[in-house]
Amino acid sequence: MSRIAQYFPILDWGRRYDRSRFSEDMIAAVIVTIMLIPQSLAYALLAGMPPEAGLYASIVPILLYAVFGTSRALAVGPVAVVSLMTAAALGQVAETGTMGYAAAALTLAALSGAILLAMGLFKLGFLANFLSHPVISGFITASGIIIAVGQLRHILGIDGGGDNLIALVESLAANLSQINLITLALGGSATAFLFWVRRGMKPMLRRMGVGARLADVATKAGPVVAVVATTLAVWGFGLMDRGVAIVGDVPQSLPPLTMPDLSPSLIGQLFIPALLISVIGFVESISVAQTLAAKKRERVSPNQELIGLGAANLGAAFTGGFPVTGGFSRSVVNFDAGARTPAAGAFTALGLALAAVSLTPLIYFLPKATLAATIIVAVLGLVDFGILRRSWGYSRADFAAVAITILVTLAFGVEMGVSSGVIISVLLYLFKTSRPHIAEVGRVPGTEHFRNIHRHTVETHPSVVTLRVDESLYFANARFLEDHILDRVARDDAVRHVILQCSAVNEIDMSALESLEAINARLCEMGTKLHLSEVKGPVMDRLKRSDFLTHLSGEVFLSQHGAITATTTSARADRETTANAARTT
Repeated sequence: MSRIAQYFPILDWGRRYDRSRFSEDMIAAVIVTIMLIPQSLAYALLAGMPPEAGLYASIVPILLYAVFGTSRALAVGPVAVVSLMTAAALGQVAETGTMGYAAAALTLAALSGAILLAMGLFKLGFLANFLSHPVISGFITASGIIIAVGQLRHILGIDGGGDNLIALVESLAANLSQINLITLALGGSATAFLFWVRRGMKPMLRRMGVGARLADVATKAGPVVAVVATTLAVWGFGLMDRGVAIVGDVPQSLPPLTMPDLSPSLIGQLFIPALLISVIGFVESISVAQTLAAKKRERVSPNQELIGLGAANLGAAFTGGFPVTGGFSRSVVNFDAGARTPAAGAFTALGLALAAVSLTPLIYFLPKATLAATIIVAVLGLVDFGILRRSWGYSRADFAAVAITILVTLAFGVEMGVSSGVIISVLLYLFKTSRPHIAEVGRVPGTEHFRNIHRHTVETHPSVVTLRVDESLYFANARFLEDHILDRVARDDAVRHVILQCSAVNEIDMSALESLEAINARLCEMGTKLHLSEVKGPVMDRLKRSDFLTHLSGEVFLSQHGAITATTTSARADRETTANAARTT
């Protein structure tokens, strides 16, 4: 039973579900549903999909995540960055608004779901670690800028488009003469109102004596107020006849049963975008889930999260949606509203289903400018230029990675940006580990501790050199270690023992083993012995399976103190033998 519960977490928390959890989950679901209705419509617009697709992508995926996911607060559905990546991918294979575009969206969701599911089943969640946090922050910041600039055309009521910042700015500049002032008034006022709601509404309500919970709910409902007000304005004054773009007809139905296009040619075109969407979506989702779980001393399983997100995306593929993941803003709202279990997400899905069958006629006159305002306000909260300042102060290499990711994303689009982010992360890792920190250490007087001779006052012996390698040894740094040791010994004729302190070495691959053999042979030619100390058990097991220890000129010591004691004693004995021989002669 426990093995089944491992893949179906609902069997775990479901057994303990009670009336108290139900009431808290229901309250959270009401609050999140109110927020998600306009947000889902807006992200569908961002993805180039019809508005109802945003609702569809927020119903079945949430239900499936509630069954397979491990986070108690993560809210799954369309999010800004993934929606932008979806639009960029689909724009290469079909024209927006066509049946082919919608079918490709289903295929993209199916591919993303299959990739995530496979990664979860084969426990490949660690692959997401190839994207460093600074690179992810840079990518999200650049994506937020692209999304916000891309939505300005809806605020201005003009044509335009593009996959990168340069193309977007050029298209906006070329169409500025077509600005619809009424649309600008609606979109601008909605944007200003939503910014005020985010920053000033709750403090104002609190000063008026409104309770904290009610003030919080009212703040979360701010986008709904903007939707209602601008929709009534368009309907009451007939603004759609004066050039204001509206949502129009939205089917009044539950998510339909759909079938992705699984033709090999389309799969081939969308596989790489689906892979990138899967990785970015998982990184964003797992970071949110782990952050929220830590606040309640709970844990989430990365590999099971992959399965949950994979099931959610497959659900979107077969119910008229597009790729989804765990969203930051909605998850935080869900957490703050008091969600206790994934059932809160299921109740949210039911609320959205109710909206899909009963409220869609009411948004016929909803201006697209209001949805654009919702997106702009949401994504600008993701923009974090502070990462440049922090990375510059901490690590120039990380700063370069962040800056390059931001510039590439802005100049060439999200797919090129995330691809460069992966490559930069891997290259950054290889660069850092290819030149590991190697410290020459000595004994702190009166202790058995060994520290860097350039940082501490320590005791050393002229015949003994101890080098501590602060990195695992593998193909990328094996030659660096070899050169460092041989250079150190070559410039000091007194050295007769080299101790390689391996306390920080977790792995020695074949290339590094060959380098150790070469070091041992070269040192023997110089009349110097090579010793190892503090070798970890798994590393020692590997060395024993080779013949390296058989040919090792020195010994393997359990502790660095033991190595120093033995080698200094040996060196002293060698000097005495040499001195006696000289006196005899």
